[in-house]
Amino acid sequence: MQNELDALAVDVRIHGLNGIGYEAGNASVTTGRDAPWLQPTDPATDPWSTWNVAYRDVFILDEQNLHVATFNLTTNGLGTQANYDALKALLVQYATD
Repeated sequence: MQNELDALAVDVRIHGLNGIGYEAGNASVTTGRDAPWLQPTDPATDPWSTWNVAYRDVFILDEQNLHVATFNLTTNGLGTQANYDALKALLVQYATD
C-alpha cells in the first residue's frame, strides 16, 4: 500500500509499531519487508499502553502526530478488497484534508 500511496503523491508514511513483550516476533515480521518497524523499550512511553491499542490496530495520525482514526486489521482484514480500499481511502482522506 505504501507504494500505491507514493505513486499517488500522497504524503503518508506507514510504520509498524510493536508492543513491549512481543519482541520475539520482530524477525519474522520484518523479514522480506521494507516498512519501518519500531520497537519501544520503555514501558513509561509505550504507545500500546498510553494509546489503548488493540492487537492489529492501525492508528492514523495527522501532521501534528495527533490520532485521528483507527482501523483494526483483525476485524477488517486486508485480504478483503473492500477493507483494503477502505483503509487506503482513510489514509488518502486524512493526508489530503
